[in-house]
Amino acid sequence: MQQTVLILGANGKIGSHAADVFWNAGWAVRKYERGTDMTKAAEGADVIINGLNPPNYHSWAKTIPAITAQVIAAAKASGATVIIPGNIYNFGNQPGVFDEATPQTPNTRKGQIRVEMEQAYRDAAVQTIILRAGNFIDPRGNGDLMSLAMMRDIKKGKVTALGDPDAMQTYAYVPDWARAALKLAEKRQSLAQFEDVPFPGHAFTANDLLARVQQVSTRPIRLSRFPWTIMTLLSPFWELAREMREMRYLYAMPHRIAAAKFDRLLPDFDPTDLDEVMLCGLPADIHPDEVVRPGSQPVAAE
Repeated sequence: MQQTVLILGANGKIGSHAADVFWNAGWAVRKYERGTDMTKAAEGADVIINGLNPPNYHSWAKTIPAITAQVIAAAKASGATVIIPGNIYNFGNQPGVFDEATPQTPNTRKGQIRVEMEQAYRDAAVQTIILRAGNFIDPRGNGDLMSLAMMRDIKKGKVTALGDPDAMQTYAYVPDWARAALKLAEKRQSLAQFEDVPFPGHAFTANDLLARVQQVSTRPIRLSRFPWTIMTLLSPFWELAREMREMRYLYAMPHRIAAAKFDRLLPDFDPTDLDEVMLCGLPADIHPDEVVRPGSQPVAAE
């Protein structure tokens, strides 16, 4: 019998890739239309992917609890399992390797909001899977960190570091996250009512990214620094600048996400090659004489 998934935020990074992956696996894919009755939309759904996220962190303190209440109500009415892209805001400024047992000690408003959001799902009588990941990388450049920051000036020969260029950072390639969400959805009946599943993804530094890009570039690439001073000056007037400043500590904090639980639950999962992930934000026309695409050899440009 065909299963049904309701995608919340189907045009975003998480939702668009989840829709593709579930559709290709034979699921009926239902896309939620913002502003409509979510409980009605969830009727008959087996799984709900919650990819809703206010753009630019807008009004998180009000919007996230409101979305959470809607999703819980829809899941209770339909009996669907909820899968959520968790993040590492919950852990605060504590460098190290994060897993499902890491103490959640947020040091920001957004971190506290996420902790409270997850607690609401824990307290609700709905099955919930938190698939917790680091910075998302979307090969479609859908407002991800790579396109907005790290590779934003790559055509000028620059890779941008948001913090310590030698600080190890964890990244989640969104197509991989979506494939993992599908696999967890398919085995949801064997999982607990609340599952906190760390998604190890890939880990590299800004200097690692610089070195890899330089290897495939025909011109010099240098490291530049993100303009935090400008963001500070603009923060009283620009919401995104203000909200980004609050999370600045993340990019100076060395961290990874542990793989033990993920590997135990999904032992056959095959992640996308690191090279493809690191180079997915590289425009094909960066090279004056060659075109390099992830996973391919340089070819002469026409």
